[in-house]
Amino acid sequence: MISQDCITITGLTKHYQKSSRPALNGIDLRIREGEVFGLLGPNGAGKTTFFSTLCGLIELGEGEVILQDLSIRQDLGRIKQIIGVVPQDIALYPTLSGRDNLLFIGRMYGLKGAELKQRVDSCLDDFGFDANRHLAVKKYSGGMKRKINLIGGILHRPKILLLDEPTVGIDVHSRRGILEKLKAINQTDKATIIYTSHHMEEAEQFCDRVAIIDEGEIIQVGVPRELVTAGNCQNLEELFVQLTGKKIKD
Repeated sequence: MISQDCITITGLTKHYQKSSRPALNGIDLRIREGEVFGLLGPNGAGKTTFFSTLCGLIELGEGEVILQDLSIRQDLGRIKQIIGVVPQDIALYPTLSGRDNLLFIGRMYGLKGAELKQRVDSCLDDFGFDANRHLAVKKYSGGMKRKINLIGGILHRPKILLLDEPTVGIDVHSRRGILEKLKAINQTDKATIIYTSHHMEEAEQFCDRVAIIDEGEIIQVGVPRELVTAGNCQNLEELFVQLTGKKIKD
């Protein structure tokens, strides 16, 4: 049962020097513990800046971000111990095997010895890797690379999992398998998941709640089906286009 806020964001504003408008403009948002929360928006809406701020990859601008009672400003080191990050780009060494990549990542998180090897092999089993776990990553399909990329973010059983387009560019079967595993992680490990995507149908089915962001501002937050009904739309994609405009954006 979703009980309390896991992430509290207040007045989050971020300016870049060469931009005439803020990348984020006064974001106020509460994300509940154990929730699968989707952040949806067109290109240039502020998703990457938002995601990078929560990861501590860029300096916090104005406002405050609290993750499990820890402040991004004051407790970033401790925050990095409880979050898992799965970037959109494949962050793997192509000449190493999938297993060796994960052993390397696990050591960075402080796992070691038999515990590390057991955790890596268990995750590889869960995601359907057999002998191919010993192949070089450069020989993997797109879906296999995505799975290894994902495993790298969950090895240390994070309390908060940040996913940036985790299923981009892969076939429907691999996408479905990844989403099923993420749901299991959410339910079994009680991990709070923050997820960005351009797949509206996927987000509608996967997320407990979504926020639609455009031009650095949150314009809608709620349960997908409730937002769709309130907007008199057929689905989340139709609502998204209605709210963000039909013009193609860079």
